[in-house]
Amino acid sequence: MPTRKQRRRRQKGLRHEYEYVYVDEEGRELEVDPDAVEERSSRRNGKRDAKRPAQTSSKGKPVRPVAPPSWRRVGKRALLFGPLIFVAFSVIDTGQSIAVRLATAVVYTAFFVPLMYLMDRTMYRTYLRRTGQDSPQRPSRKR
Repeated sequence: MPTRKQRRRRQKGLRHEYEYVYVDEEGRELEVDPDAVEERSSRRNGKRDAKRPAQTSSKGKPVRPVAPPSWRRVGKRALLFGPLIFVAFSVIDTGQSIAVRLATAVVYTAFFVPLMYLMDRTMYRTYLRRTGQDSPQRPSRKR
């Protein structure tokens, strides 16, 4: 929400009428087509044509594309976070043996992998819903 100062500046700018004039190479002033002025001001104000709606979030920022979920990307993330989980358990459980810490890290990583995939899938579906795209249909299984 704009501040009071920003609102006042905007109102001040809208109160004054501006006249657009082009100056050619010889220094003569040329009239400007009013349609071009309206188009230019609507672009500046952030309004877009109805033909081409921009994909923006509720905050007005463009929606960042989200890749479809894949097990390969989740596996790479697990290879990154697995050792980090082991280090975290090594710091927390200093009294345990390395084998116990390693086993605990492997179990937590094994639970972490499907949860990461579900999170990726949820983010992708939300992205598709937000941009108005159809979700890709899963191939039917043959029995």
